[in-house]
Amino acid sequence: MVRKPTVVAPPGGSAVLRAGGRRLMRAAVRRFRVRMGVLAALTAVRVAATLTTPVMLARAIDAAQAQEGLGAATAALAVTLGVAILADAGEDVLGAYCGSHLTAWLRHRMLGRVLALGPQGQRRFPTGDVLSRLTESASGPAAFPVLLLAAAAATASTAGAVIALALIDWWLAVAFAASVPPLVLALRVFVVQATEPFARYQICQAAIATRLLDARQGIRTIQASGTAAAEARRILAPLPELRDAGRETWEVQGRVSRRLALLAPLTQVVVVGVAGVRLATGDVSTGQLVASASYAAMAVASASLFDTFVQLLNCQVGAGRIEEVLAAVPAVRPPARPRPVPDGPGRLRLRRVTVRAGGRAVLDGLDLDVPPGAAVAVVGASGAGKSLLVSTIGRLLDPDDGHVELDGVPVTALPLPRLRHAVAYAFERPAPLGATVHDTIAYARPDATRAEVRRAARAAAADDFVRALPEGYDTPLARAPFSGGELQRLGLARAALADARIVVLDDATSSLDTATELKVTEALRRVLAGRTSLVVARRPATAARADLVAWLDAGRIRALAPHAELWPDPRYRAVFDARPPADAAAPEPAAGA
Repeated sequence: MVRKPTVVAPPGGSAVLRAGGRRLMRAAVRRFRVRMGVLAALTAVRVAATLTTPVMLARAIDAAQAQEGLGAATAALAVTLGVAILADAGEDVLGAYCGSHLTAWLRHRMLGRVLALGPQGQRRFPTGDVLSRLTESASGPAAFPVLLLAAAAATASTAGAVIALALIDWWLAVAFAASVPPLVLALRVFVVQATEPFARYQICQAAIATRLLDARQGIRTIQASGTAAAEARRILAPLPELRDAGRETWEVQGRVSRRLALLAPLTQVVVVGVAGVRLATGDVSTGQLVASASYAAMAVASASLFDTFVQLLNCQVGAGRIEEVLAAVPAVRPPARPRPVPDGPGRLRLRRVTVRAGGRAVLDGLDLDVPPGAAVAVVGASGAGKSLLVSTIGRLLDPDDGHVELDGVPVTALPLPRLRHAVAYAFERPAPLGATVHDTIAYARPDATRAEVRRAARAAAADDFVRALPEGYDTPLARAPFSGGELQRLGLARAALADARIVVLDDATSSLDTATELKVTEALRRVLAGRTSLVVARRPATAARADLVAWLDAGRIRALAPHAELWPDPRYRAVFDARPPADAAAPEPAAGA
């Protein structure tokens, strides 16, 4: 009974991978055409010198027998061998140089596309899968320039050897030609049969890496649950499929290798035997016999092309996996005709915005006007689409329908770097990016001074705990363990430091206690004065401190009004799942965010 694969193959299977790999490798050849041209010239010189060596050797042998012109013949042989050695050394150096640049080019392109795909790309290409492609799949094609030229050189050497055999005696070429069809058939069978297990092997490796990374991120839960053994089994579940793919590859390779191992020496024996018969009849000389043996060895060396084909196939599969990522279309594309970011106070308008997720319209024809400089709290039940709404402002995602305007210009018409400079975000789980604490706060503004960074940190109530670290703001992030609330304050400091006219706090204070949140928001109110801000609010107190509340319900804005006006509505209070405190039955609205 054949076991079904435990991993998912790419759409279209190995044929798609091969086609994508060929496409990417052709692009690589075009990009590095100058270096490839020099490498090809060195290869041509080596092949020519190699093909000339048996002729020079035959002349030296005949000159020795005739005792005439031996010095010149020996010198010519030495020069030919020296040229071959130098060309071979040049190939090695330049081949390694081309390979490293090709790997770097592939990795840079793939990293750029992964970042362009954004959060949506994580669902299609998990972290472990991306790492597998960046490491193994991207490094495999590094050998492609050398392997391609090696295959071309071997083919040219074989063709030259056959021509040389024909020039010596046409019966020798006929003897060799009889072995060509079986050789070509064996190589063709290998390419057809080995591509699919090659691809499946790499996919299984990526699946194991993805599961391992998932487990590492949830290590505390695994320890607390006592499920380490079960998790290990889950991580290693693709191993049987990995083993089967590897064994299938080796079986195909072994079958073809055995056939070639028998075919190559048999062909050489036949050619040398025919040359011996022709020597006995006086049709070839002793030197020509030696040259025939050398050319026969060169000709049958084409069987070594099998190893080159194995490596080329691996390069092609690896390049195909890179091309899968490069072919993915980003959800957010740069504008075809970008417009400059207009001067303005930061007025936002959302018109008929529809965003679908999971087969339903989470936002359904939503309209919203945010006055410039206002602090607006976005409120709604869990799953109402609050994060989706604020994500459309900075084009973290584009709506399926409708449009968003910043100071009268659709955000889809603005250059993405300029738009991201105009709209700053702070998230519920901010990523600690950079080398030091200073770097992570100044991530969006790497030119910020220490004074500016500290001012932003004080606004987010982060300065005290940062200065308490061993090296203060210069403490490496790896040696600065932060709680969830401290990380959120660093994220708020990063948003406060950004020179943005729109600031979005996407549940960015959820890990703060009420007293700290009050302290932070009061400080941010001063820092963000004059800027438009939107806050995804889960607490009544957070909504109360905003100028306006955008109440999101059933995919649309149910109301845009101060929190105090909405609080008497029981349906609005139900959003927070909380009863009004005795001293805040009708809270006063507070300005700022």
